[in-house]
Amino acid sequence: MTDPKNPAKDGAKMHFDDAMSYGDYLHIDQILSAQHPLSPAHDEMLFIIQHQTSELWMKLALHEVTAAREALKGDDIRPAFKMLSRVSRIFEQLNSAWDVLRTMTPADYTTFRETLGHSSGFQSHQYRMIEFALGNRNPAMIKPHEHLPEIKAALEAELTQPSLYDVTVDRLNKAIDLPDGALIRDRSTPHAPNKALQEAWAQVYQDPSTYWDLYELAEKLVDLEDYFRRWRFNHVTTVERVIGFKRGTGGTAGVSYLKRMLEVELFPDLWQLRTGL
Repeated sequence: MTDPKNPAKDGAKMHFDDAMSYGDYLHIDQILSAQHPLSPAHDEMLFIIQHQTSELWMKLALHEVTAAREALKGDDIRPAFKMLSRVSRIFEQLNSAWDVLRTMTPADYTTFRETLGHSSGFQSHQYRMIEFALGNRNPAMIKPHEHLPEIKAALEAELTQPSLYDVTVDRLNKAIDLPDGALIRDRSTPHAPNKALQEAWAQVYQDPSTYWDLYELAEKLVDLEDYFRRWRFNHVTTVERVIGFKRGTGGTAGVSYLKRMLEVELFPDLWQLRTGL
C-alpha cells in the first residue's frame, strides 16, 4: 500500500548527492537568480518575469521554425506540420501571458518605468529573428543590435537565407510550375502579394485531395499567422491600457507604432487568395 507521507517507500529517490536532480538538469538556480529589480516597486518583478518567460518561449519558437524550415527542404514535409502547430501553441501561451501583465495598472507601472531607461521589447533580437525567419524582413531593424556583433551577424545571415515562406513556395513549385517572377525575389525584403502564387495556391485549395500535403501546410501557416496576429493585437491593447499613447521606452511611437504593425501580413498570398475562392 502506498504511503503518501513517505514517497521513498514507492521507490522515489530522495537523496541526490551522487545523481542529477530536477534542479541540476534545468539549472533552476540560474533561472531563479536572474531577476534583479532596480526599484522597490512591487510590480517590477511581474514585468521582469513576463519578459524573461516570453524570451524563453521565443527561443523555443525559433527552434521549431528553424527545424520546420529544414524539414520542408526534405522529401517528407509532414514532420514540419507538428513543428508549425507547436509554434502556434507557443504564441497561444504568449497571448495568455498578456492577461497576467494586464493586471498591472498605469499607476503600478509608473512606480518603476524610469528604471527601464531605453530598454524595450522592441530590442528583442529573438523576436526580430522570428520575424526575419517568417519573412517580415527589414535590414534597418538590425541597427538596435549593432553593439552586439554576434547577434548582428546572426540577423544579417538570416537575411541571406530563404524564409519559411520562401521554402514553402519552393515546395509549391515542385507540384505546380511557377513563373520565375514568383520564385526570384530580394530576400532582405518582406513578402509582397504575388498573383501567380495566389493562383497556384487557389489550385491547391480547389483540389485538396490532389495536393493534400501542400493544403495542410498552407493551413498550418495560416494558423501560425493567426496566433501571431493575436499576439500583436494583445500587445497593442496591453500597452494602450498601461501607458496610453505615451512614447515607448525604446523611443518608438508606442501604441501608434504597434498599430501599424497590425497591418503586416507574413504570408499575404495565403490570406488574399481566399477572396477569390
